[in-house]
Amino acid sequence: MRDRPGFLHIALNVLMVIAFLLLCWSGAYMASERIYAALGWEPHGLLAFLINAVLGFMLFGVAIGIIGPFLRPNEHKLFTELIEAMRQISRGDFQVELAPILGQMGKHERERHPFAQLVTSIDDMAANLKEMEELRQEFISNVSHEIGSPLTSIMGFAKALRSGALDTEERERYLDIIETECVRLSKLSDNLMKLAVLDSAQSSVHPGIYRLDKQLISLILACEPQWEAKEIDMNLEPEAVEVAADEDLMSQVWLNLLHNAIKFTPAGGRITVSVAREGGQAAVWIADNGPGIAEEDQARIFERFYKADRSRTRSGGGSGLGLSIAHKIVEMHGGSITVASKPGEGAAFTVLIPAAGGEGKS
Repeated sequence: MRDRPGFLHIALNVLMVIAFLLLCWSGAYMASERIYAALGWEPHGLLAFLINAVLGFMLFGVAIGIIGPFLRPNEHKLFTELIEAMRQISRGDFQVELAPILGQMGKHERERHPFAQLVTSIDDMAANLKEMEELRQEFISNVSHEIGSPLTSIMGFAKALRSGALDTEERERYLDIIETECVRLSKLSDNLMKLAVLDSAQSSVHPGIYRLDKQLISLILACEPQWEAKEIDMNLEPEAVEVAADEDLMSQVWLNLLHNAIKFTPAGGRITVSVAREGGQAAVWIADNGPGIAEEDQARIFERFYKADRSRTRSGGGSGLGLSIAHKIVEMHGGSITVASKPGEGAAFTVLIPAAGGEGKS
């Protein structure tokens, strides 16, 4: 039933063309007969037929050239709009919307129109480019802010150190601040480099089979000076689980999550790390009893440079890139990372990645 309107439309067009062509041939025949009579010449039947056919086609072409633009005014306008839209996009202006042009046509005409898909594709392309441009501008703004803030501090305290009025204690304190800001800039540079590598087409995962529980134990022990200094109760609940993953990349995930948990867990608090197998996946759960994350922030916490609590994160030297890097790496492994939290009740991050050995291996 869907093909019937299209078939009828084509049949009607063909009949109209044939009728118009016959009309042109008839006109050519009557004109040629008058010319023959005026010249007193009667050509051979075949020659007369050929002359009539040529004149008829010429008349048909001229008529179509004259009335064609009046029959298809929308098509000319569509071409003009398409060309202008491409010019806008080439100039970096992505405020392009061609759908209203198709809206001026009837429903059946839009379905049959050969440029309908092209118009939709251009609209989609412009929307995607606009979104990418907004992300690019936001990224540049965030990077500028993150770099500008520590540089301003460094410049300010460096100028203060030139003053001879500072005592030894103040000078040491200013030097400590400058060193802290330099470390922060170095971490920001490293994280930006990691994201650039992960985003590049050259970035790839080199999976290998290894014991995930042993990797986590090793990393927790490497972080011992940090959680011991805050007298945090580190509780580990490991289960022997093998995974097929890039060990170096996954270590960045665990370190980012562990450092966050240690940073936001109060002195004397508790961190729980558990590893278990769930079907064909390895599940890692890292929970703390820190201040938690507001519900409206949880949906955006894995965005680059997003900080649920800017003052708290800045005091800890964070740039808002750690969770973005973790999310990207887990995504590259075909896994997922989620957060569950309530303000004042801590936060729990759950990471799922494919386990080695397939479904059901114990």
